[in-house]
Amino acid sequence: MAENSKSVLLPVVAAAVFAGLGRMVFQKIKADRFARENRVAGPVDEKTREWISDVVRTPRQ
Repeated sequence: MAENSKSVLLPVVAAAVFAGLGRMVFQKIKADRFARENRVAGPVDEKTREWISDVVRTPRQ
């Protein structure tokens, strides 16, 4: 009878996928923290400022 060989490929691929996902999550957290601390959003022009003000003040129906 043929031996039942266990493949090492699946655990290696699974480990690589989880490592990649973990790295992406870590980078996202780091980028969000950096953006929050440094206020990455640029200056808002007058037209956009008026539009935001209008949207905030207008009651929803």
